Amino acid sequence: MRLFFAAWPPAESASALEGWARRLEGRVTPAGMIHLTLAFLGVAEPDKAVGAARRVRARAHRLPIEIAQYWKHNRIVWAGPRELPPELKTLVEALHLELYRAEYMLERRPYAAHVTLVRSARPPAELPPLPPIDWPVREFSLVRSAVSAKGSSYEVLERFALP
Repeated sequence: MRLFFAAWPPAESASALEGWARRLEGRVTPAGMIHLTLAFLGVAEPDKAVGAARRVRARAHRLPIEIAQYWKHNRIVWAGPRELPPELKTLVEALHLELYRAEYMLERRPYAAHVTLVRSARPPAELPPLPPIDWPVREFSLVRSAVSAKGSSYEVLERFALP
C-alpha cells in the first residue's frame, strides 16, 4: 500500500484551482485530487503511521496560495505560498519527527510546499494570475494511493484534527 500524508483544500478552493489550471496546456489535476503533500511514505503499512500522526502537536492555520510556477525539470505547474508559513513548518517538522521515530525513511531534501496543478505541462509563455484562494488547514490525512490503467486514485484512511 502506497501511503502519504496530505492536507486537502475545501471543495470550492479546489474547484477554483482546477478552473485556473484548465487555462493551461497539460494534464490538469482534478479538483478532488488537489492536495498538499506533507510526507510521502511509499509502500508501507498504515499502523505505525497512524500512531506517529496521533503524536503530532500542531495548530490549525491557513495555507496562502500566492504564487504559481512552472518547473521545467519535471514539467509541472504548481501553486503555493511564497514562503513556508510558520504553522505549516511546525506541522511538517512535527510529523516528520514522529515518522522518523516510527522508523520511516523520508526524503532528506528540504520540504517545499507546493500543490501540483498541471502535469506534462507545456511551458507557458506567462502564467495567469491566481484567483483568491481560502485554504484553512484544520486537519491532515493519511492517504492510500493506488495507480491503475485509469490513473491514480486516493483513499483517505484516517484524519487528524488540528486544534
